[in-house]
Parts: sequence; structure tokens; C-alpha cells
Amino acid sequence: MTIRVLLADDQALLRSAFRVLVDSEPDMEVVGEASDGAEAVLLTKETQADVVLMDIRMPGTDGLAATRQISADPALGHVRVVILTTFEVDDYVVQALRAGASGFLGKGSEPEELLNAIRLAAGGEALLSPTATKGLIARFLAQGDGADDGRDPARADRLDALTVREREVLVQVAGGQSNDEIAERLEVSPLTVKTHVNRAMAKLGARDRAQLVVIAYESGLVRPRMD
Repeated sequence: MTIRVLLADDQALLRSAFRVLVDSEPDMEVVGEASDGAEAVLLTKETQADVVLMDIRMPGTDGLAATRQISADPALGHVRVVILTTFEVDDYVVQALRAGASGFLGKGSEPEELLNAIRLAAGGEALLSPTATKGLIARFLAQGDGADDGRDPARADRLDALTVREREVLVQVAGGQSNDEIAERLEVSPLTVKTHVNRAMAKLGARDRAQLVVIAYESGLVRPRMD
């Protein structure tokens, strides 16, 4: 299946470079280009893109607002947003994760990293830039929006629907572990882990693994490491 990619960036030269790179891959194609967030939302609907590479800072409607609109639209439930940013550790990036982005990548990343990011996002994986520390991301997430320690009581209550094993798997997912790594740690098969992840996503209303990470921290199930 061909991955349909939408490019959203206010720099035409950068969009052109991304288009050449993406279109060179046999399993993906660029289906549209947007120069601002409003256009990105519109084209996402028109093209039925699978993955949107979204610049976080654009004139008018920025990438954060556009990501929130895309994630809130039930008709776009299949769409995955990957935030592209010059600043890899940025409070705006964390807001984007909360808004529904599947992860983020620095604009200075290698071409193979970008292509891998598209494939991971399309497959429902959480994507955190290799140069971004999970601890700092967790610290931002735990800060919340002024609430005590960032814990969301409503989301904490929703964890009651999870089995003990699903909670264990969720903790590992929040730590950035892959299904294979979780399987090795818990001494189960990768398929079993995938089943637990999918069930946790369904019970918690998470779009993908990135949203499971957000829920794990905001609910207080996992605490940020401050080192």
C-alpha cells in the first residue's frame, strides 16, 4: 500500500526538497503541499492523506492549531501528523503531542530518518526524534497546564479499565520500548504485546502509541525522570 503524504511548511524550497525525497520511494507519494495550517487541514481532507509532515511554526493558522483540528475530526481518524521543527526540545512540540501528533522530528534529520518517520507514523508507532531525550519530554508533559504535578484525574480514572498486564505494557510503551523489547522484558511474544497495546489504545481512546505515552504521563501512571 502506498503511503499518501501531505507536506505543510511555509518554505517552498523545503517543501520541494521533501517532495523529491518522498516521491523517490516506491511505497509513498506526496499528494499535496500546504503553506499554512489552514491549507493543511483543507488539503488533508481533500487528499485523504495518511501522514502529514507539519511545520509547527507557520503564518496564520500554525501547525499546532492545524494538528488539533485534524486530530479532532472523526473523518480524519486515520491521519497521522509528524511535527517538523528546528527546535527539537520545545514546549510547543509537547502541546502538539497532546493535540494528537504522532511525534516529531528535527528539520536537520537525515533523509533516511525522515522516511523512516513517515513509515513509523503510518504504522501507528510513536515517533520521538533520536536526539530528543524522553526524560525532558516527560518533564514537559508532567507540568500540565497549571494543575498539580500535571496529573489528569479523568485520565487516571480511565486507567481502571486496563488489566494489570495492559498497565505493565503501557508503562513500557511510555518508556519508548518497541514491541520486541517489551516482549523480551515481560517474557511474552511480540504478538501478545501488540494485542495488549491495541486493547489499551481502544480502552483509552488513543489514536496511536504517541497518545498512549501522553496518557501514561498525564494520568500519573508514569512519572518523569528529572535526571
